[in-house]
Amino acid sequence: MPEAFLWLNAIWIIAFIVFVHEMGHYLVARWNGVAVQTFSIGFGREIFGWNDRQGTRWRISAIPLGGYVRFVGDMNAASLPDPEAAKVDPALAPHLFVNKTVWQRIAIVAAGPIANLLLTFLVLYGLLLGYGRYTIPPVIGGVVAESVAEAAGFQSGDHIVAVDGYAVHGFEDFQRYIATSPERPVVVDVERGGDALTLTLVPEAVQVEDRFGNNQRIGRIGVTRDVAETDVTLYRPRPVEAVGMTVEEIRFIIQRTAAFLGDFFVGRGDVEQLGGPVKVAKVSGEVATLGLIALINLMALLSLNIGIFNLLPIPMLDGGHLLYYLAEAVRGRPLSMRVQEMGFRFGFALVMALMVFTLFNDTIFAYFGILR
Repeated sequence: MPEAFLWLNAIWIIAFIVFVHEMGHYLVARWNGVAVQTFSIGFGREIFGWNDRQGTRWRISAIPLGGYVRFVGDMNAASLPDPEAAKVDPALAPHLFVNKTVWQRIAIVAAGPIANLLLTFLVLYGLLLGYGRYTIPPVIGGVVAESVAEAAGFQSGDHIVAVDGYAVHGFEDFQRYIATSPERPVVVDVERGGDALTLTLVPEAVQVEDRFGNNQRIGRIGVTRDVAETDVTLYRPRPVEAVGMTVEEIRFIIQRTAAFLGDFFVGRGDVEQLGGPVKVAKVSGEVATLGLIALINLMALLSLNIGIFNLLPIPMLDGGHLLYYLAEAVRGRPLSMRVQEMGFRFGFALVMALMVFTLFNDTIFAYFGILR
């Protein structure tokens, strides 16, 4: 697959997600009367840009790996307050971000991740309403001898109702819920002969190769399901029902993402699953071969994950800002500039280390053919 094709897909997807995220910050800031100095897609040297009537500089920058909204009175793009901001024109003072109430600042900072969440919801909801989903009945066909499923008590003909509290609408849901839980306890609600049963098991972790040749670590329990053509149906939910299904899907993604990150703190994490821009480019290029709908769906998932990442309580990220402002709301006064600056330096070092690690991870596995 041509490298240019991979990177083109990755760049427009990341740029659009970043635009939505930063537009969330920008709109809520403007609604609260904050003067905005810069709206940038990307970091580094400006490629081109323009000034609007409010004096905001809109710019496209050379490194398309993020973006920022810088408010008037900020010392840098990370929104660290400028000590010299107090010396500005008194008429401008009410429009400085630092002079807004703590709850206004919390709303402005939270608006970015919320915008990512809304984008994910709108895309998933629109696809569900517009295209529906193909599904097959969630019924166990067979149980592999001496498997995790047999040990847990599964039987042929069991009707799967829910997994870890997530409703199972089709057998594909059951497969997905199990596959995303390697070596983690899973609670499965089933119906058997009119009786409701609850089974608990721990899927074994196995390495499989996807259609593009990538290695994936997934959970497997050892059940089978023969599928006839008549088993496959197109399900189109009603608008209100689709809202619930979309919210549940987003809740599932958030929960599984948190579990994935948690695995690294208990020694179960697989570094092959971590990736940076190289892996995003590769995955987006591969998904693009499946069609525009698949690519839009990937964009929605990446948007949600970027929103989640930004909420991590790391200074420099939105979650770090929120942590500072929540502390201010509790204490009744902001943290000292020295504490904030030390936190931002730590956060910057941590984020840069993560970026270097993921880039290194991308390069090493690509070199040795793991990302082939």
